[in-house]
Amino acid sequence: MDKVKICIVGAGRAGEVHGDVYFNYIPHSEIVSIFDIDIEKAKNLASKYMLNEKYVFDRYEDALSYCEFDAAIITTPTFTHCLYTEMSAKKKAHVFCEKPMAITPEDCDKMMEACSKEKVKLQLGFMRRFDAGFQKAKQIIESEEIGKLVVIKSVGRGPGLPGKWAFDIKNSNGNLAEVNSHDFDSIRWLSGSEYKKVYAVAKNSKNPDIGRLYPEFYDNAVVSITMKNGIFGLIDSVCPCEYGYDARVEVVGTRGVLFIGSINEHTTITCTREKGINSPQILSWKRRFYDAYIAEDRHFIDCIINENEPIITGNDGKHAVNIVIAANKSISLGRPIEL
Repeated sequence: MDKVKICIVGAGRAGEVHGDVYFNYIPHSEIVSIFDIDIEKAKNLASKYMLNEKYVFDRYEDALSYCEFDAAIITTPTFTHCLYTEMSAKKKAHVFCEKPMAITPEDCDKMMEACSKEKVKLQLGFMRRFDAGFQKAKQIIESEEIGKLVVIKSVGRGPGLPGKWAFDIKNSNGNLAEVNSHDFDSIRWLSGSEYKKVYAVAKNSKNPDIGRLYPEFYDNAVVSITMKNGIFGLIDSVCPCEYGYDARVEVVGTRGVLFIGSINEHTTITCTREKGINSPQILSWKRRFYDAYIAEDRHFIDCIINENEPIITGNDGKHAVNIVIAANKSISLGRPIEL
């Protein structure tokens, strides 16, 4: 296979990010169709990629029936991931699925089983693992340059809330899933261990109107995790975060510390008597991890062409779903939860 034909499943923000990557940066891929239940949104994205409207669909069944493609890039709301993955696999289409993988571990199993049965690839969208800074940090940790790990603190603060569908925890598993799945995965990946225990507290500090409709909704949380190898993990979650997008990790070892990421968009700093010290902050997750999105999408295409297995699998997605469910249970019951 010289070129992988792609269907973008979901024409929202994440669908556009991946679409831009495939259209602009990966010559061995071709966007051949777009699906979204909002047909106008799908048409607008299609025009950006110079795609004929006859290849735009508001029913995924029609996309699968009337347009041949090799891979589906699933970026729709979480509660649809299982269905669209199973439908794609039955048509022998490889699947890239954005995080969170699904609402329940049972749905994660269904997704993995469907892809395994049809012998198609399944890759999860944890782009941080493809970020140069995170990859360098992983190398430093494995070299024990900072000694044995003690604590991993991950800051995950999003500038804007997900879509309204996500306000109901039954549809989304809450902001810990929609915003902080990356933080849970980063702690598991960097620690090299599995989750043992979690204790989480959360509240709704900024969105009383949402809270009146969805009493379980929260917009900030603090999560304490104990890994099986004894390393502690901490997650600081705020969404919406008024000052911008903030994704940083601090790793403390027995001999040193390392920091991943920055709140600054670039290294340029101005200093004047009138305004003091100033450096623009990062405003968008799309800008902060754009190179990582390119790397993860290129990896997905390379795995299809070269018949390799993705380095981020359905099991990685399922682990993140399990810990989020446990953290939400901890919030509800007010006590630590053993996994």
